[in-house]
Amino acid sequence: MKPVILLLTGIICSQLSSAVAEESAGPVLGCEASVLLPERFEIVTEQVVDQPERMEIVVLPAEYEMVPTEMLVRAAWTERRIVPAQYTTETEQVLVRPERTETIVIPAEYETHTERVLLRPAETRWNVVTRDPENRSACVRSLGAAWLCPVEVPPVYETVTKTEIVTPERTETRVIPAEFRTLVKQIETVPERIETVEHPAEYETVMVETLVVPAREEVRIVPATYRTVEKRVSTGGGMMSTRPVVCDTALSEGVVTALQNALTEAGHPVEADGVLGPATLAALAAFQSERGLPMGHLTEESVTVLGMSLGR
Repeated sequence: MKPVILLLTGIICSQLSSAVAEESAGPVLGCEASVLLPERFEIVTEQVVDQPERMEIVVLPAEYEMVPTEMLVRAAWTERRIVPAQYTTETEQVLVRPERTETIVIPAEYETHTERVLLRPAETRWNVVTRDPENRSACVRSLGAAWLCPVEVPPVYETVTKTEIVTPERTETRVIPAEFRTLVKQIETVPERIETVEHPAEYETVMVETLVVPAREEVRIVPATYRTVEKRVSTGGGMMSTRPVVCDTALSEGVVTALQNALTEAGHPVEADGVLGPATLAALAAFQSERGLPMGHLTEESVTVLGMSLGR
């Protein structure tokens, strides 16, 4: 809601005679006027019912319990089965070949060795030499120009391998022991038989879901729910009251300019032209509403809060 600005007609008339007002020796704050006191509010919290108390029907599900139960898996039955025979193992020595004597021939044993045998002994031969021999003293002059000279012929040997008997062939008689073979025998000790075996029934423990409490309905009272709300509660104000104000005759151009500068510094900018026009009045009203000051005139409280210095 826009603040209601109540100004006396005398304030507007004083603008027309500002020069006279500046020379006036009347008081600055010596006037009173009816002003609108701003309404004061307080934020209070209150518990209000969100949902009222009510009754509701709740369906409770059935309750089950897992109970161990023996279940027949296989009925008792009779089994006939063959029990095999039982055997024992025995060993026996069987004669394969009796003891006997045997004559064997042991061959002769020989030894081989080598020796040199003289085939032709050394001898002297006379050879005919047609030219003069070097050793004429050993030679004999033959017919004509030939010489007979002796030549020594060395003996001739031959290597002969001889085998000589060391041990002559002989016979020997020896005893050959009897030969046996081991036989393994399976001897039945318990004959094969048929036996009857009784097998008991077989059971298995399983968990069975068993009903304990059947499904049922239950009436329950659901309590009311509340929520906290905040309210603005008026604690006063919102009415007209008489308060000291700046006199109409004191609203000179200089006073208005000071007011306009103070409003601009307080965050409500307005042109400082010395004229108390609608823009200045709106800025003053907004300032008073913001600060919770009486509205309608330039009151003593507004002057104090704006920090204006007015001569009295």
